[in-house]
Amino acid sequence: MACELLWLFSWMTLAVPLLIYIYYVITNRRSSAGPAGHGRWHPLGPRPLPIVGNLYDLRGGNLHHRLASLAHAHGPVMTLRLGVVTTVFVSSRDAAWEAFAKHDRRLAARTVPDTRRALAHSERSMVWLPSCDPMWKTLRGVPASHVFSPRSLSAARGARERKVQDMVSCFRRRALQEVDIGHVLYHGMFDLLSNMLFSVDVHANLRELLEDIVALLARPNMSDFFLLLRPLDLQGFRHWTAMRMSRVFHIIDKIIDCRLAEATAIDDDDKRMDVLDSLLLLMSSCSLTRRQVKSMLFDILAAGTETTKITVEWAMAELLRNPSVMATAREEMKTTLGGKETITEADVASLPYLQAAVKESMRLHPVAPLLLPHQAVEDGVEIGGYAVPKGTTVIFNSWAIMRDPTAWERPDEFLPERFLGKTVPELDLWRKEPKFIPLGSGRRLCLALPMIELVVPFTVASLLHAFDWRLPKGMSPEDVDVTERYTSNDILVMAVPLKAVPVILT
Repeated sequence: MACELLWLFSWMTLAVPLLIYIYYVITNRRSSAGPAGHGRWHPLGPRPLPIVGNLYDLRGGNLHHRLASLAHAHGPVMTLRLGVVTTVFVSSRDAAWEAFAKHDRRLAARTVPDTRRALAHSERSMVWLPSCDPMWKTLRGVPASHVFSPRSLSAARGARERKVQDMVSCFRRRALQEVDIGHVLYHGMFDLLSNMLFSVDVHANLRELLEDIVALLARPNMSDFFLLLRPLDLQGFRHWTAMRMSRVFHIIDKIIDCRLAEATAIDDDDKRMDVLDSLLLLMSSCSLTRRQVKSMLFDILAAGTETTKITVEWAMAELLRNPSVMATAREEMKTTLGGKETITEADVASLPYLQAAVKESMRLHPVAPLLLPHQAVEDGVEIGGYAVPKGTTVIFNSWAIMRDPTAWERPDEFLPERFLGKTVPELDLWRKEPKFIPLGSGRRLCLALPMIELVVPFTVASLLHAFDWRLPKGMSPEDVDVTERYTSNDILVMAVPLKAVPVILT
């Protein structure tokens, strides 16, 4: 609270509102005219107020819910001003199809949040660089080939299976006790990713630093709404992030140095080849710089741990809330796998109903309901009959798109059966009909999708195979709280952490 009061005092004493108003008037005059030859370019939306724009319209409730409500009033393609930043929101299957099918290349840049500019990270990150940048193509190609390719995922399968079994063992030690499922999953997923990358468990300090950075990103940053304020960093978020990221990079530096020292001491025939080894080979050939390697490892760990954990937690919540679905998934496992003591990733391929349940959970509760912000890199984008000029931020409300009643029958119900009989290509995120886009689409499709398609169903199957999950005493399935809480770092979490009691199956 003291920090917030100090920030407010600084805001007022620096007379920033006057500067913002001047900036707003200038930008509003420019944008209202529209680009030459295009007339009125912006889609309809609620009238913005001076200085704050439409921020007042977004107050109350979850952001993705509020935006879906506004879309009902103003249309599936609408314009809002977030401070002085003009943003177009897309909220229907048909509008998303038009954007991705016709303008994917033109919309493949990012609007970069100010905290991601700490240590110039956005200039070296495959997440934030525009797709027209040659460096983006190089950086994105590396994890596609050396982390998430079929060959790389196959090589790391043993590490993933061991870490999922470690999670199962952790729950087993807490059998018959009420357990915070998400807490165990977070630590387990971090260990799983770090073993994929480094073949070892990484020190807890790195995990805690990443947690701190992710938590900070959940706080609104005035520098993102009022660009004139960015150089001032009034809330200190960019400076705070830079300090934590420096410590993260220092830890990764030590891991790299240790691996390089090992490489000189180990005979070539005895060397392992994990992700880090592959990246160091690219570094030694000057294909990547050391800083790029560190930034890439940071992106994978920071993004992968939280999102994978949340996806599994939502799936478990829906299964506990729908005992008939859980019973059907268990019966499928019993029929298909028999009395196997442990299961493997390969076993999950023969469990279509369980995979359908996971997909349905991802449809109802996408971990990133607004995806990451896109930005038009050139003029020529037209969505819903409106031209979207260069520099405009475009945000896809994937939560609303995946509940669009014109695309989904009974869209608000948990019905895994809707995915049965459908092969992956029929609901592939690369298709020209993006009605199922929990992890994005087009050029900005999440690189980790192949891993998520393996890890999430395998983790859920392992938990169902090992335990009979029961709700805490006095709770019925209807009491499972699936209320959503949207955080400012674009992540959808459970408002009430999921707790359940694991009972060992004999």
